[in-house]
Amino acid sequence: MGRDTSSTTYTRSERTRYRLKLHENLETFARYLPRADFSDAATIGIEMEINLTDADGHPVRRALDALDAIGNDEFQTEIGAHNIELNLPAVPVAGRGLEHLEDAARQRLHDARIAVEEIGVELVPVGMLPTLTEDDLRSEGWRNPENRYKALDNAILEARGEDIHIHVQGDDEIDLTIDSIAPESACTSAQLHLQVPPSQFAAAWNAAQAIAGPQVAVAANAPFFLGQAGWVENRIPVFTQATDTRPPEFANQNVRPRVWFGERWINTVFDLWEENVRYFPAILPESRQAAGQALLTEGAAPRLHELVLHNGTIWRWNRPVYDPGSGGRPNLRIENRLLPTAPTVLDQISDAAFFYGLVGRLVHDPRPLWSRMPFSDARANFQACAKDGLTADVVWPGLGSVPVAELVGEVLIPLAREGLVIQEVDDDLIDRYLSVIEARAHTGHNGAAWQRRMVEQLESVWMGREEALAEMTRRYRQNQVTGKPVHTWDI
Repeated sequence: MGRDTSSTTYTRSERTRYRLKLHENLETFARYLPRADFSDAATIGIEMEINLTDADGHPVRRALDALDAIGNDEFQTEIGAHNIELNLPAVPVAGRGLEHLEDAARQRLHDARIAVEEIGVELVPVGMLPTLTEDDLRSEGWRNPENRYKALDNAILEARGEDIHIHVQGDDEIDLTIDSIAPESACTSAQLHLQVPPSQFAAAWNAAQAIAGPQVAVAANAPFFLGQAGWVENRIPVFTQATDTRPPEFANQNVRPRVWFGERWINTVFDLWEENVRYFPAILPESRQAAGQALLTEGAAPRLHELVLHNGTIWRWNRPVYDPGSGGRPNLRIENRLLPTAPTVLDQISDAAFFYGLVGRLVHDPRPLWSRMPFSDARANFQACAKDGLTADVVWPGLGSVPVAELVGEVLIPLAREGLVIQEVDDDLIDRYLSVIEARAHTGHNGAAWQRRMVEQLESVWMGREEALAEMTRRYRQNQVTGKPVHTWDI
């Protein structure tokens, strides 16, 4: 979904032709993989989705105005008119690469904040904006105007055949039926990119899947949706349901959802692309010609336009990415999509260091974690940690059922440290970032916990929920600007 589309609706004949092109693309990819000269540089990158609010912390649908004010093409639209996205350029992980990402993110956000303040807009990086209301989602102007967003909204509703239903049961119950995919725009996330060679891709993807539960538990920052305290990381169930093309009967038949954890460990990167074509019908059948995409010259990496676009409409929590490059060598990446946007830049880069370190260590394990862990345990851990955060229990090889905070502190942080050392990250940076993760695990104090405790405190002094959420959001923004990690924030 990184590029616009030429249309917002498609005919049956266009869908038929697209299906044929998908299968042609898949065969081309299968032939190309064994002989391809992929880049093997260990580069990393981050995309951060950001909410736009007024001075009182309420959402404003002014993404295009904000982007004009910022004037930096590293900032782009997202589906919601109250969202924008920052795309940071990739850097090598070795040495001080993580620090370069931190410095770049901090400077871009600082400059953007100053720019949008001139038009009365605030930037609030958070997994879900606590002040977002049902009226905001039902507003005609909830969506940005690009064709791709309207086409996606149309396609999901057409495939589903009825309105979207969101149901989340946590401390409170969330129950919403709505005639658009607007709830997707409530889910603001950070995507981590890790470039890997084909020979390591399966191991890296399996590792990323295995650690997904602890990863989301440590980083949770979306505990309120439409004023209700559902899961600790509401993004996970809300995003899953907001883009669900299945009516309930198909879900009851175990038809796979388009937001998908997966169902098995893989042996090669091709396994994921083959699953995409085998299990998921195209919802945006935009041909290469309609999109205005040129073919590459003979001998260059194939663009695989249809296959790549199709991949962009299947929201795996760890998504494979194929990039043919623009004259250089092609590359393969894992796009880790399960994290919320963090409270501060330091929190965000610490989340990234934890992920890159763990994957970097686990791919070298002589007895892989996934050979000892049923895939169903990885999926159940992910769900439990999204629901309960750092208070969740998970199942881990050799340990059985264990509190996830204990697992992170005693097992995973030491492994992440080893992984960052293997990748030649400077020692002082390893200490800087992993100490943030360690403090969260020790105190149980991540973004979601701070938000929940602050609202409880405000409600205890006779504030109503709506007023408490607005006041909490105001204090969140004040703390955020200091740059201090969330585990140090006072209640």
